[in-house]
Amino acid sequence: MNAAIPLALYVHWPWCVRKCPYCDFNSHESTPQEAAYLEALIADLEAALPAIWGRPVVSVFIGGGTPSLMAGATVDALLAAIRMRLRLLPEAEITLEANPGTAEADRFKAYRDAGVNRLSLGIQSFDDAKLAALGRIHSGDQARRAIDLALRHFGRVNLDLIYALPEQTLAEARRDIATAIATGATHLSAYHLTLEPNTAFHRAPPPLPDDDLAADMQEMFEDSLAAAGFDHYETAAFAQPGQRCTHNLNYWRFGDYLGIGAGAHSKISDNSHPGGIRREARPRHPKDYLADPVTRDWRPVAPEDLAGEFMMNALRLTEGVPLKLFGERTGLPLAAIQKSALAGRQQGLLEAIDGALRPTARGRRFLNRLIGLFLRDA
Repeated sequence: MNAAIPLALYVHWPWCVRKCPYCDFNSHESTPQEAAYLEALIADLEAALPAIWGRPVVSVFIGGGTPSLMAGATVDALLAAIRMRLRLLPEAEITLEANPGTAEADRFKAYRDAGVNRLSLGIQSFDDAKLAALGRIHSGDQARRAIDLALRHFGRVNLDLIYALPEQTLAEARRDIATAIATGATHLSAYHLTLEPNTAFHRAPPPLPDDDLAADMQEMFEDSLAAAGFDHYETAAFAQPGQRCTHNLNYWRFGDYLGIGAGAHSKISDNSHPGGIRREARPRHPKDYLADPVTRDWRPVAPEDLAGEFMMNALRLTEGVPLKLFGERTGLPLAAIQKSALAGRQQGLLEAIDGALRPTARGRRFLNRLIGLFLRDA
């Protein structure tokens, strides 16, 4: 089953300058152990090779944390090690996440020279007061300078923005999206601020816009980006023509991915057990990972969970998913989702067009309800 399924590589960098109060990612305020971590990543990759040997890799995503804390030489050595061990396609998308507060001209040039061809900047807002409330280490001016620098060195640049920020008004949100569009970036990711468990904001919630205002902000973002020529191709992703993120599309289309680094997760097609897919997880804390980067927890995905896992990803896509892809990626017959799909259509959340299932406008607004129809324990 895995021969035709695309494979991507995710590399996790676990360190950051400061832990933001809304962040529930696996990131740690600490001095990076750069050389030792690079060795651990290579050992991790080598240990994983038997499961993916010979398969072409369509994308690499270096995320975090703040990967732009890495020296250019480290990124160069990492990508060289990946190329030596994997069949990385010549046209592969190679993304690195960067924080505007760590943007440097020489470092960005070094990343480009190492082979990074797409940069993702964690802007979040251009408003200094909102950035301070989010615990960000950069200012609005630094964000603008980082974008100019990124566009000078990379043909493909993504900006991450967050809306429904503490005490944010609709006018303030409108200024953020207008500023982002004016930069010339080719891809934007727009996220609603949520209070995730185990974060400082969850323990001490800040004053946030109410649900109606947050919905107005979301609609305003979508309308503004559409008017500027951006395609709203995924729940939180907007792209100019030809600028969709290959790596993330692979997740949403239930492709395979190998994750290396502290806390990284993998999803690998494996015909050696019923269901044919297994998930893996590396040790979460950098200290534990550095001590043992080659041992990982893994579990097979139960056949009865496959349909829900596939639809949980695929229904994030605005254009939906071709029905034939369901069988190709899960090995299941369409009958496995027939009852849930019918319920979705009856509730006005789902529609079938040109051989594909896709969420309606209502389904996109109530995506969790739609996805829940396909989950076994929902």
